[in-house]
Amino acid sequence: MIQSMTGFGEAQLEEDGHAYHVEARSVNNRYFKASIRLPDDFAFMEMELEQLLRKRVTRGSLTLRVYVRDLSAAAAQEVNVAAIQQYLSQLRAAVAAEAQVSIDLATLAMLPGVCQPHELTEDQREQNAAIVTRLANQALDRLVAMRSVEGRALAADLAARCDEIRVQALAIRELAPRVVEEYRQRLTARIRQLLADGAALAEQDLLKEVAIYAERSDISEELSRLDSHLAQFTSAMQSREPAGRKLEFIAQELLREANTIGSKAGDSQIARHTIEIKTAVDRIKEQVQNVE
Repeated sequence: MIQSMTGFGEAQLEEDGHAYHVEARSVNNRYFKASIRLPDDFAFMEMELEQLLRKRVTRGSLTLRVYVRDLSAAAAQEVNVAAIQQYLSQLRAAVAAEAQVSIDLATLAMLPGVCQPHELTEDQREQNAAIVTRLANQALDRLVAMRSVEGRALAADLAARCDEIRVQALAIRELAPRVVEEYRQRLTARIRQLLADGAALAEQDLLKEVAIYAERSDISEELSRLDSHLAQFTSAMQSREPAGRKLEFIAQELLREANTIGSKAGDSQIARHTIEIKTAVDRIKEQVQNVE
């Protein structure tokens, strides 16, 4: 069953004094596009997380955000005492003539190199990577579930549009034989008028003209292809494989057949049914832009 490209999922966890929060969002895109936003300490995971996204989603623009807060006392950054002493030495030399100058410690702490984050050990990196990967999978599970729910709604709408096309195509199929007969009657009436005026025309020529028109206006092949495309469309929607691009192609072919039917039939009633088909196809083309 088809899936929507729009979805959201998140997962959270507090463990060992850290709060983890992972968000996954997806919106429409003709191709796969991933955007991964990580804290600096987790930058090493970007490639691994992108591969995970590619395994779970084949189409759409995805954004994965990872938030991590250290709730423990270890969250305090290390103070580089040597850097502070060097700054103080330089500042004292710069203001030696000013006896009343004071130095603000908060400002001093903001100077480059004074406060430095703790370096993660290899064990900490592996532990954090395992937690984030687990939460990312949970967030993607929820995103995919949401895409599936929306996909069912899309499938119902698309199936209804296909049914509408079938109804209009059936009406056209019933009208098609009448088109040639009406043309024959009009042509015969015109010829009788010409004959009454003294013109000469063989019956064979009349039959030939009707045959040419019948061949030129024959839409049986287009109607058959329309049925075939609708069957392929339904089959693609029911497939387990991502079908968005295939559905886009089939929708374009449906429109092509509708245009041909409208141009060949030359009948006002058939033209009205053709317009209804094209309206349904336009809706289909709009909807399949949301399908993975």
